Amino acid sequence: MKSKKLVWSALILALAMFGPGYLCQAARIKDIVSIKGVRNNQLVGYGLVVGLDGTGDGKKARFTIQSMVSMLEKMGVTVDAGEIKVSNVAAVMVTATLPPFARAGSRIDALVSSIGDAKSLQGGTLLMTPLKGANGRIYAVAQGPVNTGGFSAAGSGSSVQKNFPTVGRVINGALVEREIDTGFIKRDHLTLALHNPDFTTAYRVADTINKHFMMPLAKAVDAGTLSLKVPKSFGGNPVALVAAIESLEVEPDAHAKVVINERTGTVVMGENVRISTIAIAHGNLSIVIKENSNVSQPLPFSKGKTVVTPNTDISVKEGHRQLVVIPKGVSIGDVVRALNALGVSPRDLIAIFQAIKAAGALQADLEVI
Repeated sequence: MKSKKLVWSALILALAMFGPGYLCQAARIKDIVSIKGVRNNQLVGYGLVVGLDGTGDGKKARFTIQSMVSMLEKMGVTVDAGEIKVSNVAAVMVTATLPPFARAGSRIDALVSSIGDAKSLQGGTLLMTPLKGANGRIYAVAQGPVNTGGFSAAGSGSSVQKNFPTVGRVINGALVEREIDTGFIKRDHLTLALHNPDFTTAYRVADTINKHFMMPLAKAVDAGTLSLKVPKSFGGNPVALVAAIESLEVEPDAHAKVVINERTGTVVMGENVRISTIAIAHGNLSIVIKENSNVSQPLPFSKGKTVVTPNTDISVKEGHRQLVVIPKGVSIGDVVRALNALGVSPRDLIAIFQAIKAAGALQADLEVI
């Protein structure tokens, strides 16, 4: 009985020590790779938003008037462009994202953005607008009320605005008309692309997949690409194969990197950052200059003159920092503790990292953003 308790206690201790740490390091293959051919496609189109309350394009936006004339002519109405004087119409660019495996008849959102001098698209309606892909083909058609999520109002002397009323969204307003055939169901090979190319991560992903299926299905082609063979047991059903692979966990590797932002004083270090043994002395020099003026005025009703004498007070203060030896760090915690021993601010830490990199003691890439 006692032996069983000891075994359970040891198991719980092992899970507490190693389990959470491992789970924090691992990531699903689904989150670090993408399948070639399974991606979004960008769509764009030009259209008109009507029904605005005097906040549409003005006379300077001639392309809006030309678009109105062309639209009316297609509907059998002939008008003269010089006689059109309206302010309830705005020319817009309509963009949308066509998700993978979108079928004809499904609906997606469309983003409407003014390209003229319209003040607001609030309350407007987007007329039927074809949305084309990069190849010039029409894949969706957008139409419907525009939701801006903001407003603007102005008076003679003041104005108020919330968000951007010249940009709106037509929710579920784009109807998919053409499907993109990826041939996914007919593939006998799949190509996996890593979001962050790395040789070690690519090898680990391939090794994890092969161990799970107990056969050599995956092969790392390069640092960012893996070739996956669809086995006969999954023939005609690659969806089940992808679903089984996506849930597998892999510990991704990353390059040692230090990212600094001098504008905000931000310093971010990766887990694999190491520094060699080095001695650092960092001191601050501050100079304060104060300007005062001594004014001497003559007595009343005297013929004297006012005398102004400038007085400048300059003080210089230099920090007395001793030479500190930073030992070689074997973990990110050691590096942080060693740098905190200097007692410097984040902005001073940026200069220290640059000096350590120049001295060749920083075993990581230094990136300035």
